[in-house]
Amino acid sequence: MPASPIRKLVPFADAAKKRGIKVLHLNIGQPDIATPQVAIDSMHNLDLKVVEYSHSAGNESYRKGLTEYYEKHGIAVTPDQIIVTNGGSEALLFGIMATLDPGDEVIIPEPFYANYNSFSVAAGAIVVPVRCVIDDGFALPPIAEFEKLITPRTRAILICNPGNPTGYLYSRAELERLRDIVKKHDLFLFADEVYREFCYDGAEHVSALTLEGIEANTILIDSVSKRYSMCGARVEL
Repeated sequence: MPASPIRKLVPFADAAKKRGIKVLHLNIGQPDIATPQVAIDSMHNLDLKVVEYSHSAGNESYRKGLTEYYEKHGIAVTPDQIIVTNGGSEALLFGIMATLDPGDEVIIPEPFYANYNSFSVAAGAIVVPVRCVIDDGFALPPIAEFEKLITPRTRAILICNPGNPTGYLYSRAELERLRDIVKKHDLFLFADEVYREFCYDGAEHVSALTLEGIEANTILIDSVSKRYSMCGARVEL
């Protein structure tokens, strides 16, 4: 499994700090603003007599709370359609392992989050990149480019919306074109939407789970860590 190129920089940064060098971290999305007090208070005031195993899918009260959050974003899901993991990365790894066999292919617009490659390799899957170019602002390539890459081993398309590292926000028209090709070839669509609330200048995010006709093909990846400092979400334990 390839090492994360992001984490590979950490030992060098640590060594530089020990030599008295000031290091400006650009490798991970570490929050630089205070965690909402409601979150800190919830941890300090947690009244648990026994720390025990939770439900394998995550506490039901939490999953119900998540459905209310998604409803505000026009996404209709039920608690039994949600699985809580230890992070978006684990969710994506589980999803890939559940849907792709060794040797299967997943098409990913490039440049992409480096660890997509690691997760795919861990599952024995093969990443097939489709190139996005800066001249187009890293917009989704024409669907014809996807069609060229589809083989009998193609099982999925993976997108990040808004994109990491490009910041590109997919339009509804682009997502509908993706929907059509997913439906045509009966593929899975992995939609990494962890940066959903990082939309600026009036731009609106369109979730892949609002696309009609591929509800059974779509796997949404999300993460509390990317937005907790923004929305002050209340998590009931």
